[in-house]
Amino acid sequence: MSQGCRFLVAAVQLNASSNKRENLDKAEGFVCEAGRAGARLVVLPEIFWWRGDPAQEWDAAEPIPGPTITRLAKLARALRMYILAGSILERVEPPRPHNTSVLLGPAGEEIARYRKIHLFDVQVPGHVDIRESARRAPGSQVVVARTELACFGIAICYDLRFPELFRIQASRGAEVILLPSAFTFVTGAAHWEPLLRARAIENQVYMVAPNQIGRGEGGVENYGHSCIVDPWGVLLAQANNREAVVYAEIDLQHLATIRRQLPVLEHRRLFDGQQN
Repeated sequence: MSQGCRFLVAAVQLNASSNKRENLDKAEGFVCEAGRAGARLVVLPEIFWWRGDPAQEWDAAEPIPGPTITRLAKLARALRMYILAGSILERVEPPRPHNTSVLLGPAGEEIARYRKIHLFDVQVPGHVDIRESARRAPGSQVVVARTELACFGIAICYDLRFPELFRIQASRGAEVILLPSAFTFVTGAAHWEPLLRARAIENQVYMVAPNQIGRGEGGVENYGHSCIVDPWGVLLAQANNREAVVYAEIDLQHLATIRRQLPVLEHRRLFDGQQN
């Protein structure tokens, strides 16, 4: 368990557009607001910096470090706080960028980088028709980052439906999972909160899940309802139907008590052919 024990975390809910400057100005304003409230960590949602025409994703993509991450690194350094740049499209090899989260430390340093593993290829007739794999490249590495605040696991949006990812993170010491998202309205209304609470309960971790809200220029409507959930499955904070910041205290002693009293992680048994 990390030494800080208690700290305030903020999850930012945005309605991002294709205008990078406006998105970044808005995100920076919310980060500064969270800093004034005493937050030690601010988590931005998936594709917080640009949400435009899917056909233009490669043109919108940036290298890391690049203009967006450099700007946020300066902000993290100025405010002496941790910032999870929820995700940007990372320009690596054409024609498909990675969907990448970057955890920045209070000195502006890059602590961890996670490339979204599970791509959203889903068709719900009349509601959702998205094929992320046609325009984005998948990642392949599970990421857990140890900091002075806590041990953080990082995942993105659709990853939420794959419980083995979070069990691996918990087995590697994760205490808090950061899950920036752009969950669609139709799937979010049915599954967002139940899945977040399930991942928190079964892995005995905090879940910090900022989400996009509103309809993006690509036509997809996102669900919002950004959440922070504790290791017992208690919903500590949830955003209303607007752009906002929600806050909750992370209490690692509370987490340790839950794991001690109900030691499910210690009771786990592997079966033939099952990997950790």
